Amino acid sequence: GRELVLESGRMAKQANGAVVVRYGDTMVLVTATSNFLSNPNQDFFPLQVEYMDKAYAAGKIPGGFYKREGKPSEKEILSARLVDRPIRPLFPDGFFCDTQVVVSVVSSDQKNPGDVLGVLGASAALSISDIPFSGPIAGVRVGRVDGQFVLNPTLQELEESEIDIVVAGSENSVVMVEGEAREISEELFISALEYAHEGIKELIKFQQEFISEFNVEKYRFEPKVPSEEFVRMVTDETLPHLEEWRQKGKISKKARNDSVNNFIVELTQKLNERYPEEVGFIRRIVDEILKEDMRRQIKENHVRLDGRGFTEIRPVACEVGVLPRAHGSSLFTRGETQSLCSVTLGTKFDEQIVDDIDRELATKRYMLHYNFPPFCVGEVKPFRGPARREIGHGHLAERALKFQIPSEDVFPYTIRIVSDILESNGSSSMATVCAGSLALMDAGVPVKKTVAGIAMGLIKEDDEFFILSDIIGAEDHFGDMDFKVAGTKDGITAIQMDLKIEGISLD
Repeated sequence: GRELVLESGRMAKQANGAVVVRYGDTMVLVTATSNFLSNPNQDFFPLQVEYMDKAYAAGKIPGGFYKREGKPSEKEILSARLVDRPIRPLFPDGFFCDTQVVVSVVSSDQKNPGDVLGVLGASAALSISDIPFSGPIAGVRVGRVDGQFVLNPTLQELEESEIDIVVAGSENSVVMVEGEAREISEELFISALEYAHEGIKELIKFQQEFISEFNVEKYRFEPKVPSEEFVRMVTDETLPHLEEWRQKGKISKKARNDSVNNFIVELTQKLNERYPEEVGFIRRIVDEILKEDMRRQIKENHVRLDGRGFTEIRPVACEVGVLPRAHGSSLFTRGETQSLCSVTLGTKFDEQIVDDIDRELATKRYMLHYNFPPFCVGEVKPFRGPARREIGHGHLAERALKFQIPSEDVFPYTIRIVSDILESNGSSSMATVCAGSLALMDAGVPVKKTVAGIAMGLIKEDDEFFILSDIIGAEDHFGDMDFKVAGTKDGITAIQMDLKIEGISLD
């Protein structure tokens, strides 16, 4: 019975594209802007997605001394990531212009959340703009109340729902999944995706009717590419090293990366004088050769970068009680990925105060914080607080363990889990789930069941699909999908799927 409205032409007319989405009394203004005169030497796509909950949207005045909106809250960062991830793969290769999508929640009825409306609005705003974008797409949330699926449930329905899954996709495929569940079966999860996709198709049709009202002419750009001669020269220099890198990949990530990086530095110095304007393409060309080699080895020889079979898991080591003064601690190592987890128990006064526009002031007695210091991948970077990725990974791991935390009646303590990633070669958020589960038990928290997590990958070559278990960093980087799934022995508790291709069909 809630009306969905898309509107353009009344607000923010100087943006390349601007749309107002209204659902119930929740209104979201989404703008898409691009600078087509960006730095011509840029070699990456600088997409910024911002999500802002305006306090006035719910008739509130911000707290604090300044009484105005400050830096993004955790909820706003997670919502921005939810909008960013499905639209990012749909910009064309070689489009490196500064682009910004801003989602502003300008009215909130405290029933209908703005995040999935932001996905719909971002797709519509980009589609009616002159920014190159191969949409439209749409996002929906699926709940399950009293055994029945609910499309875009209200916040009140979500309180009772056994699932909270956001699915984004195109007319023919799914591009992103993110959510939590109370130990649902794989069959139920697939049914939820199918149900969500039917809703997505309706929203795509609705968008197409809306977009047809606009005379859209997309900006035409010429992607900067190296000359054929230069590509051939770099390729000829690179190919003799492939076997050496394959062997180093079976030893360690560092051995392989160091060898590749040293080669790129030497080749850059060698070709710099002759091709000063093209040496910046060397890393991209070498990366493409490494990507093709990895995929060919998987398709033709069924061999992965580190020598494992498709379903083989890396060696696992678990320790508990590693920190003598922490209430609970664990060290979980899977291959070259390692998480040091600690659990701290506190009183009611240690609960986190949560203030957002969707609900009245609330507190949170269970939290998980994930840290990804630069040394875990052998890098040197300044520490500037948790990045968006760290907040997103921590949120996923928190959701995975959430339903195994005992109720306040059973265990009246505040629980804080901290995961410090000490080494990373893929799947560190799922290592956090495993380490967190161990640390909770070490702290004496009466968890209902143990939880584990794993990252799965996908390689699509022509019409063939290859599924990889427990992927490493390079398989994530060069592959087509990163699908993280966590659960107990009885069912799924959290999922996150991101695709680098334009979606996969549910078949």
